[in-house]
Amino acid sequence: MNFEILINNPFTDFCFDKSLTPVENKSVISMINNFEDKEWRYNHFQNFIWDNIAETSLSHKERESLVNNHHSLLTYAAKNLRLSDKSGDISKGSEIAEIILYAIMKHHFKALPVVPKIFYKQNAQDNAKGADSVHIIIENGNDFSIWFGEAKFYNSIEDARLAEIITSVENSLLTDKLKKENSIITNVSDIDSLIGDEKLRNEIKTSLSPRESIDLIKPKLHIPILLLHECEITQKQTSLSDDYKIEMINYHKNRAEAFFSKQINKLGAIPHYSEIKFHLVLFPVPLKKTIVDRFISIADFYKNS
Repeated sequence: MNFEILINNPFTDFCFDKSLTPVENKSVISMINNFEDKEWRYNHFQNFIWDNIAETSLSHKERESLVNNHHSLLTYAAKNLRLSDKSGDISKGSEIAEIILYAIMKHHFKALPVVPKIFYKQNAQDNAKGADSVHIIIENGNDFSIWFGEAKFYNSIEDARLAEIITSVENSLLTDKLKKENSIITNVSDIDSLIGDEKLRNEIKTSLSPRESIDLIKPKLHIPILLLHECEITQKQTSLSDDYKIEMINYHKNRAEAFFSKQINKLGAIPHYSEIKFHLVLFPVPLKKTIVDRFISIADFYKNS
């Protein structure tokens, strides 16, 4: 990864509310960008986005065919982006968080992008339907786990904003939504080229069949939740100091406890909820608008190349 990881722990390590249950199968990751010449490294962050955009904007076949043609790869990837010119559009730049999540899934979790969501969405001016990311991880060579991700880019992650993402996670766990995501995995071609073991690939497809009970998949189900967020603490920094790291660790632990407390209270009654594994990923940035504006400017350049 290109960023420093401050927290990479089970939620149980710092959950002090003993009345909260179930707290198992939940983890928290906090990562931060660094500084240069007393400035947060915006260019470094943008480079990370564009170095990884193909993971979600192009199919596996396209990525392979353009592997030695970097400019062409970026041009084709940008053409699949949804860009909005509407002032105040809450989804403006929303794909930034999705791209970052795909990058984290690749570099941190070593996952396979079996459905590049931005590529497979129906309309370049629509948000990607369903989960924001879809991955499979091969476990111990002969088993697998399914990862359906949620990604948000918020101006704040105070309590008032947490309800929205929790509702989004709740909707993604509805049986019909899970079955739809499973059917997408089995119907697109990426899984055939990404998983070479035919026996395992067929087992995965059988497990994800709409004829199978969704209850059987829940022990294999992981929900990574990326909250890319504007952060007043980060705005005030000029270096990657120990004091800054400690302040961010404490803040993100506080936000993680608030998030999972609200999530458990709202989603705890979902069948087999305790078997589903949740991974909260927190990433602070100084100013959302600066990042979105730069991203859109670069995307416009490539879309029109």
